[in-house]
Amino acid sequence: MKVLLVNGSTREKGCTYTALTEVEKILNEENIETEIFHIGTDAVYGCRACGACSKLGKCVLDDVSNKLAEKMQEADGIILGSPVYYASINGSFGAALDKAFYQNSQAYENKIGAAIVSCRRGGAGSSFDRLNKYFTILRMPIASGQYWNAVHGNTPEEVKQDIEGMQQMRDLARSMSWMLNNLKDSKTPEREEKTFFNFIH
Repeated sequence: MKVLLVNGSTREKGCTYTALTEVEKILNEENIETEIFHIGTDAVYGCRACGACSKLGKCVLDDVSNKLAEKMQEADGIILGSPVYYASINGSFGAALDKAFYQNSQAYENKIGAAIVSCRRGGAGSSFDRLNKYFTILRMPIASGQYWNAVHGNTPEEVKQDIEGMQQMRDLARSMSWMLNNLKDSKTPEREEKTFFNFIH
């Protein structure tokens, strides 16, 4: 089994990375393969709603979102990590996630998802909520821990001093491991054909 930990910060080895590595450490102790994928600093184009990805299986605007989609579809569990910018996630990360999850969205059903956020002081709750929305629209079970998955600090060194936040990262990792091991052979529920309804008559 493999968990992909996505670093949605433009800083490759910053606060978000520090939190993700704490999660990764426990997952590795639980004999789960991991990979940390950094979205990088290149421009990410927002979704243009052109619909081409439904035919091509990827976005025609070839940026990190296509590679991210490939990596997520290969994983059994996905942990999304983002810094907090103006009480939300990193903008380029949000654009990448919108496109990565939209293309071949059925491929994510029943993968285990989890979200973590890193902030100096505030905005963690709304950022955490936005990341979890990707999971809840795609029938992905969500791993959780003893509290909301956030660390606080302005530098990696300060994040390491957030002893409750770092404990939460470890607790989340154990929840993810438990879910992966207990759901891997379970039968998925039968689904109704999806219905679309518009409120304009």
